[in-house]
Amino acid sequence: MSSVEFKILQPDDQQLLKLIAGWYVEEWQIPVETTLERLSNITAGKAQFQVLMILDGIPIATGGIYDHVGLLDRLPHLNVYKKWLALVYTLPSERGRGYGAALCTYIQNYCRHQGLEKIHLFTHTAETLYRRLGWKALERTVIGNRDIVIMEKTVLL
Repeated sequence: MSSVEFKILQPDDQQLLKLIAGWYVEEWQIPVETTLERLSNITAGKAQFQVLMILDGIPIATGGIYDHVGLLDRLPHLNVYKKWLALVYTLPSERGRGYGAALCTYIQNYCRHQGLEKIHLFTHTAETLYRRLGWKALERTVIGNRDIVIMEKTVLL
C-alpha cells in the first residue's frame, strides 16, 4: 500500500523549492529565479502557503494558496478575490491517478483550518476536475486563444 504525505513548505526547504522551480519551468516556462523568489516569500508568511505531496517518499505534486496571481495584472477587477489556488502541478508520470484531486482536497481542508471562507482559481484545462471537487464558475474570459474560467470554492461552512 502506498504512503502519501503532505508537507507545508518552509523557507529552509531549499532543495524542495528548487525541485518545484524545475517543475514549473518545464511545465509553464516560469523562470527558476522567479519561482524561487516567489516561493521564498510565500513560505515565509502565514497568509500564503505551498504544499508538496509526497508518495512513498518521492515528491509528485504541488500547489499553493497565493494572494496574487498573474491574471490579476490583466484583469484588475478580479482583485476583489483574495486567496487563489494556483500552480497546481503533478508529475506527468503520475497524472490521471487522482493525486491532483487529493492535493486540492488537502489544500481546501488546510484553508478551512486556517479560517479562510472562500478560495478562488482560474483554469483553462481542468474545469471538469474542479467542478467535481465542488468549485463553482464565477465568470469566463478569453486571453489569447485560452478560454479561462474563474472559479470559487466555499471552504468554511
